[in-house]
Amino acid sequence: MKAAVTPISDSPSSNPDELRGLARLQDARVTKGTAFTEEERDRHGLRGLLPPRVMTMQHQVDRIMENLRAKPSPLEKYILLVALQNRNERLFFRTLIDNIDEIMPLVYTPTVGEACLRYAHIFREPRGLFVSLDDLGRVDQLLRNWPEDDVAVIVVTDGQRILGLGDLGANGMGIPVGKLALYTACAGVHPHKCLPVVIDAGTNNEALLADPLYLGLPRKRVTGPGYDALVDEFMQAAAQRFPDALIQFEDFESSNAFRFLKQYRDRYRCFNDDIQGTAAVTLAGLLGAARALETPLEEMRILFAGAGSAALGTAGLTLKALMARGLPEHEARARIALTDVDGLLTTRRSDLAPERKVFAKDLPDGGLLESIRHFRPHMLIGATGVPGVFSQAVVQAMAEHNARPVIFALSNPTSRSECTAEQAYSWSDGRALFASGSPFAPVEINGVMRRPAQGNNVYIFPGVGMGALAACASHVSEHMFLRAAEVLADQVYPIELEAGALYPPLRRIRRVCRDIAIAVAQQAVDDALAEPRTRTELEARIDSMTYAPHY
Repeated sequence: MKAAVTPISDSPSSNPDELRGLARLQDARVTKGTAFTEEERDRHGLRGLLPPRVMTMQHQVDRIMENLRAKPSPLEKYILLVALQNRNERLFFRTLIDNIDEIMPLVYTPTVGEACLRYAHIFREPRGLFVSLDDLGRVDQLLRNWPEDDVAVIVVTDGQRILGLGDLGANGMGIPVGKLALYTACAGVHPHKCLPVVIDAGTNNEALLADPLYLGLPRKRVTGPGYDALVDEFMQAAAQRFPDALIQFEDFESSNAFRFLKQYRDRYRCFNDDIQGTAAVTLAGLLGAARALETPLEEMRILFAGAGSAALGTAGLTLKALMARGLPEHEARARIALTDVDGLLTTRRSDLAPERKVFAKDLPDGGLLESIRHFRPHMLIGATGVPGVFSQAVVQAMAEHNARPVIFALSNPTSRSECTAEQAYSWSDGRALFASGSPFAPVEINGVMRRPAQGNNVYIFPGVGMGALAACASHVSEHMFLRAAEVLADQVYPIELEAGALYPPLRRIRRVCRDIAIAVAQQAVDDALAEPRTRTELEARIDSMTYAPHY
């Protein structure tokens, strides 16, 4: 077992107590705005700098929501929320937590996709660190510019595969910023312990290269040894500067995602959310669907449309889940098939990488529709980034041999979803069990209101991260993600399953993340990845680390 990691402390690394007057009023960490009390206004030199009436935090939340709802577009709402986070940190997180259903689609999928596309044009002030090829050889110096010493979570992207939108280069900063907001809102990681990072190796997006306002390196994306050297230097420098931090990889191109996960997972406390987080949240949905169908998961056949990092990660974790339920490995593999742009992964194909070859089938070649007819899956999982790939014929083929076909259209943002909720329900006569990556509104089919499930990684990564931090785990194992998936699946009440919900409502997300964090921390201890602690000790530690935004 690796040496124990030093526990994370519970307070920000800088002390703003001495700030007075405008400096205090304008510091996002400590400002209360109009909620400063009469005594605080005198003590901190604020008298006259504020309107005379003292407001409550709830008054302020109500004002924010009134202004938010008056904005004409999701992007305008996103800009308002970013400004609020920069102005008053506690008010931002209080508003987000209290209105999670309404605001999460604005700070993350689907609106964050549009925000990344427009990042250079809506830029107001920097947030996070930009590590570019021009910094090669001095990344350690760059990291020392970050003002906080006690960083707990780093979310890093190289912008090459942002959601289903492709290469957005430095515009991808919206992703780690949004993910870390959810770490705080859902799991309670202190916002000052969060560090968003973009590794800028250039971009192959011609529109960005031609845009005079683009803020990243205006050059073609570098690959090979130069790129690898920059990533490796960042990992080493981050581990040295922030030795207790968890590093989460986001939106790297598929081959790089697998390569870096394999290279670093046993050297650093890190994981890849696109591979492992997506796998866990999807597996939780499959377990929920199995409960709803009253059929064990190990008796199901599962077909993945797509063979990238998300699909392969999910297939791999599902394989482990099936084996944990008693299936021999060869039988478990037989229940999982994948397709890519060239059709079903079969044993006759010579173009398959090792991680794809393990799922190859001795079945006829063919596209998605033919694969459904030959493999006869109970569950169809979309991770293609190709909108509309689940056509009416595809959904109806699933419905032909399943009383209740399970259809997951997981690609983000909404514009990239393989099909809409309404299509899945209408083309299956209302029988489908449906989940998507981005939210869809409820759909009434045959007089019955169906509520689509959203298989968002937010159900997994904050709790896994908090659990790993609380246990001081040396690294993050597959068993920890498997345990997280099982806990998440158990959070769905029977009455919710009957209504078609395969995930708990977002209003319970703080409790869900706490339960996952406890289970993940216990799994780390059980796997000898952390020093022995009792469940009571782990619960107390998680609760003591949890940030609560209030004045």
